[in-house]
Amino acid sequence: MRFIHETLPSRVVFRAGALDDLAPETARLGSRAFIVSTPGQKALGEHCAGLLGSSAIAVHDKAMMHTPADCVRAAVTRATQLDADCLVAIGGGSTIGLAKAIAFERRLPILAIPTTYSGSEVTPIWGYTDNGIKHVARDAHTQPRTVIYDPVLTLKLPPKVSGPSGVNAIAHCVEALYAEAANPLVSQMAEEGIRALGHSLPVVIENPSDLHARSEALYGAWLGGCVLAAVGMALHHKLCHVLGGAFNLPHAETHTVVLPHAAAYNASAAPEAMTRIARALGDRDAPRALFNLNESIGATLSLRDLGMPEDGIEHAVALATKSPFYNPAPVTADGVRRLLRNAWEGGAP
Repeated sequence: MRFIHETLPSRVVFRAGALDDLAPETARLGSRAFIVSTPGQKALGEHCAGLLGSSAIAVHDKAMMHTPADCVRAAVTRATQLDADCLVAIGGGSTIGLAKAIAFERRLPILAIPTTYSGSEVTPIWGYTDNGIKHVARDAHTQPRTVIYDPVLTLKLPPKVSGPSGVNAIAHCVEALYAEAANPLVSQMAEEGIRALGHSLPVVIENPSDLHARSEALYGAWLGGCVLAAVGMALHHKLCHVLGGAFNLPHAETHTVVLPHAAAYNASAAPEAMTRIARALGDRDAPRALFNLNESIGATLSLRDLGMPEDGIEHAVALATKSPFYNPAPVTADGVRRLLRNAWEGGAP
């Protein structure tokens, strides 16, 4: 057995009501906090400002899906003008993504407070979208120094958002199992993340106020983020970045639709990973188990229903196969075309 595992530094505070610790946790990072949120979660940003008092210098409620380049430029300019020395990001992947883009430019520490299951809060992966292309990179300065996980903050997350957000986290775990740099520790974490999310998401959809299920889902999302940070991803994530950048499709929903089909694409080349996925979901067939989970939570099942035009399939194939990248099964134009066609139609893999 041979492997390399690099543990990335991060302080995690996980408990119901943990947002109460915001002031002392922020004080560990700085004294002039620039708070980031989306327009829809401005009230949460302002609540954080109230908890921080004079340490909060602004609530910047301009985060947007896929982190457009002009959105980044405006946020960096404002944080610079206000002389921010730390960032507080409260929200989902869009909010944390904007904070990471600011951190990359300004080298500021981030305290992240996730309200979805994206996992972005524990990774050094950041990106932005410009002219229909999503650019993604890794940089240590973009990894949040501290993460506050408060399951109470997820109680109002609607089922239609909770489900895809959780499957997005499962996607991190699935690809970590057959990643080029996979190792025993990451594989254990990935399988446990799939189990936790696969068990909790149907309960969350049925009863959104179940705090125990919300806690288990957030725990699974944390594991998904950790494995995403530790190893590289493959075809599934490449396709989702392409589809999001080219067609402005919703991030988590796109991951949800594509995941069973990407798993089917790689099934014969990654049998051990498929065994772990199926076991975690209590089934024998990993791609079908992932598809069945999507059905059970009432998720959108096709790219067509997300708004992707049928004639966009060829454009996506060209973008996804333009540059080589690791994947357990060979990446071919014909194979990717079949995968995308199946995902566009929305049938079982």
